[in-house]
This record gives sequence, structure tokens and C-alpha cells, in this order.
Amino acid sequence: MRIATLNVQNLRLQSIDGRNYLHGAWDSDDPEEERLDPIDRRLTAELLKALDADVVALQEVFDLETLEYFHQNYLLPAGAAPYPHLICLPGNDGRGLDVALLSRHPVDAIQSHASLTLTELGIDPPPAVDPDFPVFRRDCLMVTIGPLTLFVCHFKSTYPDADTAWTTRRLEALATRRLIERHFQDPAQNLWLITGDLNEPNDLVAGHPRAIAPLETGFSIDLMKRLPEKERWTYFDPHSGLYHCPDAMLASPALAEQWPNAEPVVVRKGLGEETSRFHGTRFAGVGKHRPHASDHAAVVIDFAGL
Repeated sequence: MRIATLNVQNLRLQSIDGRNYLHGAWDSDDPEEERLDPIDRRLTAELLKALDADVVALQEVFDLETLEYFHQNYLLPAGAAPYPHLICLPGNDGRGLDVALLSRHPVDAIQSHASLTLTELGIDPPPAVDPDFPVFRRDCLMVTIGPLTLFVCHFKSTYPDADTAWTTRRLEALATRRLIERHFQDPAQNLWLITGDLNEPNDLVAGHPRAIAPLETGFSIDLMKRLPEKERWTYFDPHSGLYHCPDAMLASPALAEQWPNAEPVVVRKGLGEETSRFHGTRFAGVGKHRPHASDHAAVVIDFAGL
């Protein structure tokens, strides 16, 4: 099974005067050139075609209608093999940017945890955090495909306040771990993968350890660490000039042990030319900042025979 993850950056179906179109790969709070929107989405489709993954975890998809429109009007015309199974359930992001999934394999089970609270999970809240408020900023979508269970996540970014965001992200990590511990009798012996945009910066938030440490330390195997350290980046922040690796593939010990040679591949061909650390070939039409497929690279990995 070939599995990929990609933050598609604000994939949203819009309509003006009865004409449907997709929002480009740019954040709504930053004014951008809308004329580049269709080129962005052609590049997004080209990237997904190049990945040719059996299963793709997506972040920042507005809703199922958006996903279906993109699949029908961009992905298939780009020459990608179809994905019969498209999943996008409502999450908690106020802008409607949810996690989603494309799959060529039958999906055996789907479960959203968008409404889950700290109280339900038995996690003590820190000061000033409502234990009965949904813990996930978007969702933790649990999808079972054959013997593998995926946990598709998009944790809180560091903005606008890094300290507050750290607390939110730490609680999301604790909640994801608790979900896995409750779902599996012996999590270390089952096949599962946490993937998506965990928004953990490479530079630590002042005074804090890594927010997602509960998922990393003694619980999962970080498959990204199978890459050389200099290759472990998937995102460039043009404001700070820093490179980060928010896009994760955290495997259960059993999954990592059964596929000891499975190594993630970071596909950066759709990133803008401003990401000067990347010296490879880009897709035709990629610009300095835009057009681009997304502000994130994709990550893909093969589990042969799964």
C-alpha cells in the first residue's frame, strides 16, 4: 500500500454568478492574485498524480463537495487513476478546512472525533481550558483500510500566539495517543499510522518541549527520521525564512518493525521557487511564490504487500 499525506492549502469550492471554481493555494488572510488560482489547482492535481498513492491523507479541504469537484475536474483530467472512495467529514475549523482522504482501496471503517472532549478522554485540563470543549482543532479522523488504521490529523499551528497554540497542540497529541490506547488492546502490536500536518515547528516554542512529544516518546516510530536530517523538511515559512517538517508519519512499533526499509519520500516538485533549499526539477508553471501546488511538500511511503 502506497500512502501519502499533503496539506493542499485552502482547497475550497466557491461560486460566483453560478460559476464554480476552486480557491487557489493561498491563505485567505493574505491578499493574493486570484488569476493564479486555477494554475495552483492544476499543479495540486499534477502533484497527486505524480504521487500515485493508493491512499492520500489531505488537510485543508473545505468539504466533501469541494473534494468531489477537485477529483472530477482537476485530478482525473490530469490523468490520475480515479479514487472511488472520497471522505471529508465536518470538523471544528471555523473556516471549514477539514481533514480528508482519497482511497483506491475499500474503506472498512470511518470515525470522526471532532466532538471529542478532554472529559470524555479522561484527560485533566490545564488552567483556563474547558474540559468539555472539543479537543481537536479540526479532527482526528480514524480510517481503517484492511489491516491498517490511519489517524489523519491537522493540529493547531503556532499562530497567532505560540504559547496558547502549544497548549492546544499538546492536548491534541495527548488525545490522539489516548484514542489509540483505547482502540487497541496492545497498541505497540497493531498496525497504525498517524499522518497529516501536526504543525510542530523545528525551532522549539520558548520554554516548552515539543508539543507532540506524547506521540513520539516511547509510543510511535517517527518514519521521517529514516531520512537524513537535512532532508527532513516539508514546509518553508517565507516570513521567517525557516524550514520545518510539520508533515508527519508516526508509525506503530509493529508497522515500523514489519517494514524496516520503508522510507518516506518528500516530493517538493510543486513548491514555489522561493524554497531555495530544493534544487530539483519543479513542475512546469511553478513560480517564485505562486503558482504552486501548495505551500507544503507531499510525503509518500510504500508498505509493500500491505
